[in-house]
Amino acid sequence: MDADVIVIGAGLSGLVATSELAAAGRSVLLLDSEPVQSLGGQAHWSFGGLFLVDTPEQRHMRVHDSAEIALADWLGSAGFDRDCDYWPRRWAEAYVNFSAGELRSWLHGLGVRWFPVVQWAERGGWMAPGHGNSVPRFHIVWGTGPGLVGPFADQVQHSDRVRILNRHKVSGLIIDDDGVRVEGTILSPSSVPRGVRSDGDGVGGFSLTAQAVIISSGGIGANLDLVRQNWPGAWGKAPENMIIGVPDFVDGSMLQVAEDAGGRVINRDRMWHYPEGILNHTPLWTGHGIRILAGPSSLWLDARGERLPAPYFPGFDSLGALRQITSRGDTYSWFVLDAETIGKEFALSGSEQNADLTGKDLKQLSTRVRPGPTPEVRAFLDRGPDFIRAGDVGELATRMNALAGNDAISAEQLRKLIEARDLQVRSGLGKDPQVTATAAARRYLGDRLIRVATPHPYLDPHRPGSGLAGPGGPLIAVRLHVLTRKTLGGLETDLEGRVLTAGGDPLPGVYAAGEVSGFGGGGMHGYRSLEGTFLGGCLHSGRIAGRAAARAVG
Repeated sequence: MDADVIVIGAGLSGLVATSELAAAGRSVLLLDSEPVQSLGGQAHWSFGGLFLVDTPEQRHMRVHDSAEIALADWLGSAGFDRDCDYWPRRWAEAYVNFSAGELRSWLHGLGVRWFPVVQWAERGGWMAPGHGNSVPRFHIVWGTGPGLVGPFADQVQHSDRVRILNRHKVSGLIIDDDGVRVEGTILSPSSVPRGVRSDGDGVGGFSLTAQAVIISSGGIGANLDLVRQNWPGAWGKAPENMIIGVPDFVDGSMLQVAEDAGGRVINRDRMWHYPEGILNHTPLWTGHGIRILAGPSSLWLDARGERLPAPYFPGFDSLGALRQITSRGDTYSWFVLDAETIGKEFALSGSEQNADLTGKDLKQLSTRVRPGPTPEVRAFLDRGPDFIRAGDVGELATRMNALAGNDAISAEQLRKLIEARDLQVRSGLGKDPQVTATAAARRYLGDRLIRVATPHPYLDPHRPGSGLAGPGGPLIAVRLHVLTRKTLGGLETDLEGRVLTAGGDPLPGVYAAGEVSGFGGGGMHGYRSLEGTFLGGCLHSGRIAGRAAARAVG
């Protein structure tokens, strides 16, 4: 045997599993197709948000949470309704209990800390017990994705029980009575920066053996062919033009390898993509897109300039809004707002788009409570191809049509729509559900401090009918693309992370963790995520698979 256990994939779940194996005294080979500078995978690029329940940070913000409320929210969002949802539901219950129990203290013991203002992602807006978080639970790691990856990467890189083999692309698993053989191609060395596509020819083959294998290879988000192949029929036709929220190596290839070896893949059509994607002005990977994390005030319009129905407001039901857009045959939508709103309400997902949090820079972080956008949002305003500014509605509509290459936006209709919204804002109360939802959001201290703008008219109230921007101007429109991101289905696993066959039996010696397993069970999120649960799911499933494999080969 070349090692006790081979771990395939050096993303967050693979690093966690490897660190657990090494801590238990097991020898590990950690294989990854990417060069060493990509250690940590997708998690490095993340905003570092974690779904945590009943934490000191929540209590400090006067948020009352519990495992009971969190599980009710989870199940209301997941909508488990298939025979194959037995293990996904068991994993969901286990993850919520982990989030309300050991997760924070475990990470805290490793030196992980959090930004003190808990964020409120995926508010839902549906009748209880429907989709959405009842309370803020999105805890941003101090240091974002790199701050979470770091402790596990350090443990793995400094362990004498671990050998890391980069540029090893796995193409086959062979299982016999002696263990598991892992076969594949050794790729040529690459010095490309992290995130850049690392093309490389094969320079040889490899064949390695171990008592067990943990597959932690990620999902399908960069493989548009697989995304389209698995696209849910209820969402309409997959858009012809999508942008990509993950590096090129997230190709889903290990799903087929595991399936060929006897593993079962379930819930292929459950995916998590975002409707608020924008083209990166400085791309790294193919089709590189960034997600806008928007507060609730922007008007969300379809490609024809009509408002999306309630509760599809920014930050409420991402997948519901995506389905609303794509089921109409649209490939894009619009945010319409003003400069005052973008300064308070726009954040961007990703470690590289939040230099203050990623760099743990308190001085720079303090500027978030001041008027105006972050430097990263400012860069997109100035250089982003999807951003438009104008002094009046007529000019805004003209530029929106020019960008889209059509005449779908009527300036008169757009002006009337904004005027109707402004009238509701000026009433001080209002019946418009978005206006009332925005007012409700400001009851939470965290939103009032840094996330939700004071309600104000977008147009000049002293010149009715003119369509001129108000004091918070200029007016801004942002074209939004469908941004691919996460696989919610995957390899079916039991609560020890063992990959199951079509007959429901464990595939001997084969475990899975992270996105390739639907973050546990083959899809612990069901149809929808509550956010902060992807990194958390990698931590949880990686820890479980690592500990279970360590026991099995002991």
